[in-house]
This record gives sequence, C-alpha cells and structure tokens, in this order.
Amino acid sequence: MIDRLSKYEQETIINFNRGDHIVSIFTYDRVWQRHLENKLGLKPVIENYHGGKEYEVDKSCIRMPQKKRSCSEVYRKRLVERFSKRHSEVKNGSS
Repeated sequence: MIDRLSKYEQETIINFNRGDHIVSIFTYDRVWQRHLENKLGLKPVIENYHGGKEYEVDKSCIRMPQKKRSCSEVYRKRLVERFSKRHSEVKNGSS
C-alpha cells in the first residue's frame, strides 16, 4: 500500500500538452485526492491499487501560476487606513 512508499515516491504529476484539451493528474497524495473528489467532484479514471489515482480535467480549469502581486508601501498604508476606518464604522454601527 501507500505506507510502503517513501514520501519522495508519493508524487503528484500534472500532465498536459498544447495539442490536447485534457489534463491528467496522477497522485498518491490523499489530500489532493480528497480535494479532487470532494471539492471538484472528479472521479478517478485509473486506480493502481497502491494508493495512486489518476484524474482527468479540462485544461480550461487549470490556471497558469502567477507572480505574487506586490504593492508600494504608500499604497499598503492607504489600504490599512481605509480598512481600519471601515472596521471602526461597522463596529460602531454606522455604514
């Protein structure tokens, strides 16, 4: 079973190419499996009976990784002021 595999061997592989609209996700990770099945409603297309499962999903459901947005210190201070003001208005019962 999965307990016999090292953590290194318990991999997750996401495979797709430009010529196909289907993405395959193969994983031994039970957290990924629960997410794919319970949250996304996917059913495994293959189970290898060693704990690994493969799922297929349309490529339109996959987003490219994006760089974290950064903001200037001035903008960050404005946001803090605005949220603090709004929080105090809500806390005091005015809108």
